[in-house]
Formats: sequence, structure tokens, C-alpha cells
Amino acid sequence: MHARRLLGPVAAASLLLAFSGCATPADAPAPAATGPVVSFYGDSYTRGTGASANDKRWSTIVSAERGWQEINRSENGLGFVNRRASMGPGLDDIPAQVIADDPDIVFVTMGLNDNFSYDRAADRIRETINSDLERLREGVPDARIVVVEPFWYTADRPASVDVIAGWVEDAAARIGADHIAGASHWLDGHYADSSDSWMAGDGLHPNDTGYAYMAERMDAALRALDPPL
Repeated sequence: MHARRLLGPVAAASLLLAFSGCATPADAPAPAATGPVVSFYGDSYTRGTGASANDKRWSTIVSAERGWQEINRSENGLGFVNRRASMGPGLDDIPAQVIADDPDIVFVTMGLNDNFSYDRAADRIRETINSDLERLREGVPDARIVVVEPFWYTADRPASVDVIAGWVEDAAARIGADHIAGASHWLDGHYADSSDSWMAGDGLHPNDTGYAYMAERMDAALRALDPPL
């Protein structure tokens, strides 16, 4: 563990493919940052797909404001189950990469894409949520782990969204992680078919405005934690 410590605080197959994409290596920490190392385990909504640049995604905005060294391990289409076996060597086990980062803080923002596998893989989704979080806690026992309710992207909200969110919350509690609720509603009223859309041209991911708002909500949620981040 690092010497710096915290001071304080889509479902048709075509839609699913739209949430997928080419896997590329994680972003290196920002050169100017000297604060805690923060590793992000998420999907396209944390990778920043749809943003005009990486510094417009919510994770980088939040990290830059706090001087964090961001390592973004997020991948398009990834879920606790979805795409897990098709990511290729190394990328099929991102929790292992997060552990190898030896981070001070870990963000888990997973679960959106698992809604597209829920009907055939519900039990496996729940089991993998539990096993991933347990592995992270065992692998980086001194890190602060922040587990975020899975994001969502349409006004049509299948029942699985809340079921998976509940499994994520329960698993976070079992490992003593911080949990941020409500994130599946952060883009309500601003989806692709809304008059005031904050979605990119693909209709699936936020644009810069959407990510900026997500960063505002995340910032407020992190400040409300005990202790705050």
C-alpha cells in the first residue's frame, strides 16, 4: 500500500453490441497528480464512452478535483458477467488488475450491462458480484472501496435494474465498503428520447453535459460519506 494516505475524509443483441467495443489498456495516472492512487472498475459509463475527451468523463473530473492518481480499468460492455469471458487475456479478470494497482481507493461502478443477461444468468450475476467484491477486499485490505449503484440509460426500467442494484448494495455492506445509492436515476429526464437529452449521438452513453452532471452528483455523494472523500 502506498505511503500517501487519505487525510479525510443494451435487450437485443444489437443493443448489447452497442455497449461493447474494442478493449484497450487502462489509462495511466495523470502525470500531475500526487494524491492517492484510485482504481476504477466499471463499464462504458466510467470509461467515458460518448465524451469528447477523457478529461470530460466523470471519473477524471472527480479525480482531478481531488488530486487523485486515476487508473481507469473500465471497459465497454463489461459486467459482472457480461463480456467477462470474451475480453481477452488479462482483461477477463479486471479485479486482478485492480488489486495489482495497489490502490488507496477502489471504485466499483458495475452492473448496467448485466441486465442484458439477467434472464439467463441471474444466479451467476449475484454470485460474481459477491466474489468480485470479496476478492477486492481481500486483495487490497487497506483500500477504501466505494461501490456505486449501477448506472442506467433509458426511461424504460426493467425490474432487473433494481434487483441487481440490491445485490450490489448487499455485497458492499458485507465487505464494509462505502455505498452510493441512486446513481441509476442520475440521468432521469435526460435520456436519448428526452427533449433535454444529455446523451451522445449513439443514444446510449452520456455526452459531456451528462458526464459533468454525473461528476457533480458523485462529488456530492462522496462528500456525504463518513468520512467524506
